Order: sequence, then structure tokens, then C-alpha cells
Amino acid sequence: MGRSVAVIGGGVSGLAAAWELCLAEVGTSVVLLEATDRLGGKLRLEDVGGVRIDVGAESVLARRPEAVGLLDELGLTGEVTHPGPAGAAIVSRGVRWPMPRGTVMGVPSDPESVRGLLTDAEVDRLAHEQTTGPVPGDLSVGDLVDARLGPAVTDRLVEPLLAGVYAGHARRISVDQAVPVLAAAAHEGRPLLDVARAAAAAAADGPLAGTPVFASLVGGLGRLPEVLGQQLAEAGVRVRTGTVVRGLRRDGAGWVVSSGPTNQVLEERFDAVVLATPAAPTARLLREVAPEAAAALAGVDYASMAIVTLALDGPPPEALEGSSGFLVPPAEPLTIKASTFSTVKWPWLARAHPGRTYLRASVGRHGEEVTLQRSDDELVAAALTDLGSVLGGDLPAPAATHVQRWGGGLPQYAVGHRSRLAPTRHLPPGLARCGAAYDGVGIPACVASGRAAARVVLTHWDERSDALG
Repeated sequence: MGRSVAVIGGGVSGLAAAWELCLAEVGTSVVLLEATDRLGGKLRLEDVGGVRIDVGAESVLARRPEAVGLLDELGLTGEVTHPGPAGAAIVSRGVRWPMPRGTVMGVPSDPESVRGLLTDAEVDRLAHEQTTGPVPGDLSVGDLVDARLGPAVTDRLVEPLLAGVYAGHARRISVDQAVPVLAAAAHEGRPLLDVARAAAAAAADGPLAGTPVFASLVGGLGRLPEVLGQQLAEAGVRVRTGTVVRGLRRDGAGWVVSSGPTNQVLEERFDAVVLATPAAPTARLLREVAPEAAAALAGVDYASMAIVTLALDGPPPEALEGSSGFLVPPAEPLTIKASTFSTVKWPWLARAHPGRTYLRASVGRHGEEVTLQRSDDELVAAALTDLGSVLGGDLPAPAATHVQRWGGGLPQYAVGHRSRLAPTRHLPPGLARCGAAYDGVGIPACVASGRAAARVVLTHWDERSDALG
């Protein structure tokens, strides 16, 4: 007799969970329920000046196998593409400095590589790391780096990199969760500089030396959920968008999922449920069936942000040439926190649209929601002003613009995050959870999380079958 699973949430984690269920279990009926009108979560393509372009995540970490492995399974290997050779920069004291090579989340392997970006006194403090023995327990990334290497390293190197990943602040984010290699060094009393040197040596001479760090798809990474959703439907998965899930309750050995408008709630029974929703809606669904897990998830905070995309007529202006963009530390008097020169960064985009230049800027860090209360036009104007300030001149008037707001887009890994969410790892049988709130916000981590949740469900069935003899 076939078994049924509901996957709640159609972001990349939920899509990966549904895909794993299709591959691993013949005869399993899978229903994927997504509250919005489309699949993909923070992966999205939108028309900007007649071109469909990423307005969410634009790349995956290629040196982790999960995302590129999924692209291979979907038959997309031939369409995988990588950034061009131009590197990024960091803005420090109003000047763009080349991104130092060989860093671990901003901790440099060679202090001399950041001279200029940091003052001579700041470099001297960095070079003379202060270790005080093993550090027990979790602490923030910023507090660790402050104590070991000096606050300037946190403010001008770590902050912009962490903001690019989490839209958060270094002195609030858990080092155990966000940068485990630095956490391990702290717990063992080893120098952080040694960790960075080892990582730089591995990048130069290790098994992944010479391989691209990041990858995307020709046509944009937003194609991934489109292709995956299509192949899931072809495999028999029932995909239902615009479906708000309102309740979850136990029914014997299975689960009843309530969904739909309040005046027409639909109740459906499933043998298992995968929860691939953000922390707050997951907490609401678990409130009655797993109260400890629900309480833990209710305390997870999220950061909001916006992506401003600009389309310029003509080839890239001279100020954009030779760079793929820049990061902005919060110490700088700018509204934007980063800019990507998309046409320079992605050769496929330059080849496909030689008469247009695309670039984008990101706005918003955790706790800075006031910035995002501006209108779309005001955000575009702020982005243009900041770009002009950093690049040393006004850009041409855009031919087209687009503002994509990601409200509550990125979970914040506060100090103690891992231990605080321990109850979510022990849900009642037949339930599993996945997503960015748990073990990583990057796409490879979300793919891994989704597939792991599917295996939890499958393992539960196998163990129950064995017990029944």
C-alpha cells in the first residue's frame, strides 16, 4: 500500500525534500503545498527592461556538492556557469579596496594583504593575535574577532561578509553556527590566523584548488525552482500554490493537515509531513503537537532586505570595469550594503545582452527595518546616490529598475542558536523539519536540509515496518 507525504513550503528546501522522496521511495504519494503564487522562495526571476534576471539569490557555493549535485540530477550540468575573473572589493573609509584573498569570513591569512583597507595600527593589532586559551561555549563572531584580532577586523572585514550572507551583525551572530571552523579554533585555543592560513593553503594546493567557488545557471539561478517544479509534477507530485496551511494534528499513526481559506478549510490525512516553512509558521503548526520545538522556533528572529536592480543602456561604464562589485561595512555612511555588477560578474549575461548593463544593490540589515520603509522610488534613488559616491561619478539614468523586497528573508543565528533549537531535532514520529532556520542559509545547505528531512521520514517508515515484522 502506498504512503503519503505532505511537504509544506515550496522554497528550495521543500522542493529538495519532495525531490528526494520521489527518488527514494517508489509508490509514495507526495503533495507540495506553497502559500504564495510561485515556487522557489528566495530564488526568483523577474523582467527588468525586457530581460528575466535574478532578483533573489544569484549563485550557489560550488565547492559544496549538494546544489551542483541537484543541478546534475535535473539534467542542467551543461547550463551551469561561473563568475568571470573580475574580483569584488570592500569599501573602507570611502575607498574601494580589492577583496583580500585567503580569508575565512573576513579573517585574513596574511595581515599585509589588508594594509590600506586597515590602518597601520590596525594591521599591527591584527598581526599580533591575542589568544587566551580555550573558549568555552558559544559566542558571537564579532566578540571573538574583537578579542583576538581587534575591532577593526570585525568592523571592516567580517561585518560586510557576514552581512552579505545573513543580513545581520557580526556581534550578534553565533560563531558556532555561522563560522564553525573559527569556533573550533576558539574552543581549542588555536589562533584564528592559523585557520585562515590553512584554508588559504588548501585553496591553493588542496583537491579543490583551481575549481570555481561559485556557480549559477545560464539564464539565472531562478530557473532552478522552475525546472525542479516541472520535473516534480512530471514525477507525479501534486504541486499546489496559493495554499495556506493553517493547522496540523495527529490522527492515529498519521497527520491531518488543514489548509485553505478560513471559510472553506480542507482537511487531508497524510502518513508523514515535512515542514519546510520559516521558523514562525513552523512554530504555529507545531504549537500543539511539539510545544518545546514550537517555543524554540518562535524565538528565531529574521532580517528583511531589498534588492534594487538597475538596467543601463550600453556597455558597462568605465567605473564598473575590472570589478564584480563591492561590499559595504556598516561603519560607512551609505544606505546600500553591497552592489553586484551583474554584467561584469556573469559572462553569460554580457554575451546574451551586449547592449545592456545590469547591476544591483542590496539594502537592509537586521534591525534596520526603517531603511526599508522607504518607497521603491526612494530606494532606487538611494542606490544610485551611493553607487555614484563609491564609483566616483553619476551613473547614466537607468532604462529600467526593479525593487524586490524580501520581508523576513534571512534567519538570524543568535548566540546559542544550535542548543536553543535542539528540541526541533526530536519531533514526533512522522514529522520532519528543514530550511534555512536550522543549519545554514545558503542554497547547498537548504538542499541538504530538505533531503535530510525526507530521509528522516523514510527512515521512520523503515523502522516501523521492521518493528511490525
